[in-house]
Amino acid sequence: MNLRRLGSRSLIHIILIVNTVLVLYPMFMMGLSAFKSTREIFSNPFGLPNTWSLENFAKVWAQTNFPLYFRNSVLVTGGSISIILVLGVMAAYGLARYKFRGNEFLYLFFLSGLMLPLRLAVIPLFVQLRDMGLTNSHLGLMFIYGAQGLPAAVFILTGFLKALPAEIEDAARIDGASEFRILWSIMLPLIRPALVIVAIYNLVPIWNDFFFPLVFIQSENLKTLPLGLTVFMGQYSTDWAVLFAGLTLAAVPVIIIYVIMSKQFIAGLTAGAVK
Repeated sequence: MNLRRLGSRSLIHIILIVNTVLVLYPMFMMGLSAFKSTREIFSNPFGLPNTWSLENFAKVWAQTNFPLYFRNSVLVTGGSISIILVLGVMAAYGLARYKFRGNEFLYLFFLSGLMLPLRLAVIPLFVQLRDMGLTNSHLGLMFIYGAQGLPAAVFILTGFLKALPAEIEDAARIDGASEFRILWSIMLPLIRPALVIVAIYNLVPIWNDFFFPLVFIQSENLKTLPLGLTVFMGQYSTDWAVLFAGLTLAAVPVIIIYVIMSKQFIAGLTAGAVK
């Protein structure tokens, strides 16, 4: 039995190691290519740079609109996640802690959003945002990403809130706490791992999204990073060194945020696994 358990654990470790290599190797090569010249990228694509130079990073930051695209992505991503968290917490709290007619139907209505990709409705979305005057604006993108991420947020947060004992709220009500006070001071700290899961779950697709900015953003000064980085790709030639430097800089914030919040993220994923 011990040998079988050891063999199964070894197999799991091998699979995890292979998966880690498959995920990290492209990022590693992207980072290496950012230190090379375009000629060196093609002559020595898998080797180390001949000289480690920050010239490409300085060029992409100082001689292009990269800082503007970066600021736009931070604004859109931060605003979208804020909308998702605020509306998701309020909707999940109402669905999890209050019983009313239509509760289950409303919950299933939110879950249906997980099965229907928002991109299928891009034409109605464009018409609606045009009529509201929100095309070619960051606010319009925030509303779209908020609608896209809200179903998953409600699903995750509702499950966490339902697992909390109702006696906690009853004790707070006896002490005279208002419903908002209960939600803000008691429930939110208890579901913090779930909030981190929702934030990271939506952070990566929103930060990397190319489709919706391509459809709804026309002004150069409003472009986000994925859309703005396409200017480095010309019709006849591409400065691959600068492009890889830009991609590396674009990936750094997401990696840093995940490293900082990884403990909360793992705690949220494993919540309930051990009683």
